[in-house]
Amino acid sequence: MENIKTSNVKFGFLALPSKEETRPGLLVLQEWWGMNDHIKDIAKRLANEGFAALAVDLYDGKVTRDPEEAKGFMMAMDKAAALEKLYGAVRFLKNDPHISNVGVIGFCLGGFWSLSLACSNRDVKAAVPFYGSIPPDSLLGQLRSPILYFYGEKDHHISASEIDRLEKFMKDAGKQAEVVRYPDSDHAFFNDTRKEVYNPKDAKDAWSRALAFLRKNLG
Repeated sequence: MENIKTSNVKFGFLALPSKEETRPGLLVLQEWWGMNDHIKDIAKRLANEGFAALAVDLYDGKVTRDPEEAKGFMMAMDKAAALEKLYGAVRFLKNDPHISNVGVIGFCLGGFWSLSLACSNRDVKAAVPFYGSIPPDSLLGQLRSPILYFYGEKDHHISASEIDRLEKFMKDAGKQAEVVRYPDSDHAFFNDTRKEVYNPKDAKDAWSRALAFLRKNLG
């Protein structure tokens, strides 16, 4: 990584382009493992692309590699407190005079929260959920910002019928939403630290699409 600055802040880990100029802000939301080095690396990659990237720590420092422990962390989350933390992180970015608009990108657990946040917070101007659970229609109906959702069709955690529901609801409601499906990818195909599911080709394509989408919608 070149020409970026990183720091630990109230809500998590902040990565910034080194040049003090106006840039879009992005929340980066973790998988169920916690805010680990992989999520920090994504924040740094985004900063290197010109975004102010704030990786929000939803587990207050807890990180694991054990699936059962990760499931326990996720199930124990206070959803109201998590949403308030995300709202606070949005305000944190918006209060920076060098940040223009605020968006969100999230993975797995963070995919669900990124889509949910875009539905409930008017200050979020674009969302890129990767393979996250789909909120209920009642929440989807509140969406005002464009979304770009990524899904691997070999995903055993999120059913294709849920993705169909998302697409149909968004189309029927006239929302700005695009779903990109990768036939050869599994859940977490973007995570290059998990060789058993990582798909380099689709991850590269998704990254390119995500950057173009965010630049278009956040300026």
